[in-house]
Amino acid sequence: MNLSFTRKAVAFAALTTFAVGLAIAQTPTQPATPSARTAQAPASDALPVPPPPKIVGTAWVLMDAASGNILAGENYDQQVEPASITKVMTSYVIAAEMAGGKVKDTDQVMMSENAWRAGGAGTDGSYSGFEVNKTAPLLEMEKGMVVQSGNDAAIALAEHVAGSTDAFAALMNQYAARIGMKQSHFVNPHGLSAEGHVSTARDLALLGRALIHDYPVAYSYNKIKEFTVGPITQPNRNLLLWRDPSVDGIKTGHHSGAGYCLMASGKRGDQRLISVVMGSTSEAQRATDSQALLNWGFRFFETHKLYDAGKQVAKQKVWKGASDEVQLGVAEPMLVTVPRGKYAQLKPSMDVPKTLVAPIAKGQKIGTVKVMLDGKVVAQRPLVAINAVEQGGFFKRLWDEFWMWWGE
Repeated sequence: MNLSFTRKAVAFAALTTFAVGLAIAQTPTQPATPSARTAQAPASDALPVPPPPKIVGTAWVLMDAASGNILAGENYDQQVEPASITKVMTSYVIAAEMAGGKVKDTDQVMMSENAWRAGGAGTDGSYSGFEVNKTAPLLEMEKGMVVQSGNDAAIALAEHVAGSTDAFAALMNQYAARIGMKQSHFVNPHGLSAEGHVSTARDLALLGRALIHDYPVAYSYNKIKEFTVGPITQPNRNLLLWRDPSVDGIKTGHHSGAGYCLMASGKRGDQRLISVVMGSTSEAQRATDSQALLNWGFRFFETHKLYDAGKQVAKQKVWKGASDEVQLGVAEPMLVTVPRGKYAQLKPSMDVPKTLVAPIAKGQKIGTVKVMLDGKVVAQRPLVAINAVEQGGFFKRLWDEFWMWWGE
């Protein structure tokens, strides 16, 4: 018998056993077993999700904020005029520039004559009422734009941040591309009708999701019910803030070309939904339809947290390291929204490299964890190293190099 062949066969068998064990160890933690209450859910939860409510408007969408998945919608990729929902993009740009240290909330923002004439009380649009040729803190000016939907405040803020509304629009488009708003183009910071100023219901929902996730402080201004500038107090035009305590935003819009529009968001427990209704027929209709969409989504879908941030989801063998394995997890909590009664049918899987070689930095992306339902990916997140793995010593690296070669 060939002794060399026998030794290699034995080694191969050992390596095969090790690989099988490793594959088992690398299987992502399954979602928690549904509680007895979930398992004994009413029979109605086992039925297909009924159609969403009928919506009056040219385009609309209901999005799950956790995953960005669309739960329902019509014409949501059709380009429409975004009207004053544009100001959510303006808020995003200001928050991003503030995070970058380029502006501060205490900056004194001038209400220029241009801003006053183009967006002030003498126009047909909404205005905040800040005095012309006088300054106000950026934070106050922004609340005047967000709560009162002040076109004058939007222009003044754009001039302060970028020098002109044209330069600010260029920033808007750069940030929109980063968010993934593929069908949007902005030419002004306020949303008054202009050639080439367009977006879609899907893009606007993605924008709302990005503001909520990236800049929660800036988003929080959207739930303020009224704001006072000088002697003038104006209410937030989002009627759902008074009707539904779970709703905390986001923005209304209206002009003759766009119709009545509303981007709304509410959170109940761990579940947050975003609705966008464009081209409705009245202020009351857009509010009624948005409320119906949110209620439908919260009733027939549920959100579960599958993995906590920084907790081990799986582990994997590491070669040439001071440690022989690395713990893998997610950098942010992983939530998934599914039709009610479908939780137990979720199937997680993990895609990781076959071979990992030290050094590995803490937070380094290693692979991807996916969650499937009915053959479709409903959530996925990068897998990252929870712990760092330094390079091993000379003999450890040499030994692992030998076994890596032997196993080829």
